[in-house]
Amino acid sequence: MSDVPETAGGAGRTASLIELRGITKVYGHGEAAVHALRGVDLSVGSGEFVAIMGPSGSGKSTAMNIMGCLDTPTVGSYHFSGYEVSRFDRDQRALLRRNYLGFVFQGYNLLARTSALDNVELPLIYQGMKASERHGLAMQALARVGLEGRETHDPSELSGGQQQRVAIARAIVGRPDVLLADEPTGNLDTERSREIMDLLTNLNKTENMTILMVTHEPDMAEYAHRIVTFVDGHVASDKRNTAMVA
Repeated sequence: MSDVPETAGGAGRTASLIELRGITKVYGHGEAAVHALRGVDLSVGSGEFVAIMGPSGSGKSTAMNIMGCLDTPTVGSYHFSGYEVSRFDRDQRALLRRNYLGFVFQGYNLLARTSALDNVELPLIYQGMKASERHGLAMQALARVGLEGRETHDPSELSGGQQQRVAIARAIVGRPDVLLADEPTGNLDTERSREIMDLLTNLNKTENMTILMVTHEPDMAEYAHRIVTFVDGHVASDKRNTAMVA
């Protein structure tokens, strides 16, 4: 992480790729205060596939947003690759998101009336990459998710499963260290859901990509190495998945 200054918290390195220590998140003040997280400790090693589960309001999405640098903790520390992200300013968090994290959402979040190729190129435009270079990388990313021949199709011409594949290609085109997936199969039927989970599993196995996935679906969580369950802002359980889908 050469583009993140050492003064932002480079000292005190941790062994895990991601480390949450005593993370508390409070929204609002006084009687209106909502405690979304209450002293969460969580470690994720490089190359792990971790499913995060829990009922609505349990804090799982808040924890994901903090790990994705989309939110900041009220109390506690967040380390990424040894750097204390909880001390980063807004620009430093944006650099981490842009260069080291990829995001996949339930609703795909693709640009309408825009080709699959142009959707996938978007993060590379933000990185200031030349058109010829980003075009090649986007083509490669679409091939990695099995969408050769669909490069010129816009979202309206693609199935839900294909749209999610485009979203995954967009998330991985910059070869991030971590892929954060928020309910990636929530809008898909069972067959398409399994296809997306097989794709995520393959990225994890073949490219050693660390994956954090929020899901409500126990059968989707079974693809992960670990299943972390949140309840009322706490980590209620953190179990190795011995029945992981092959």
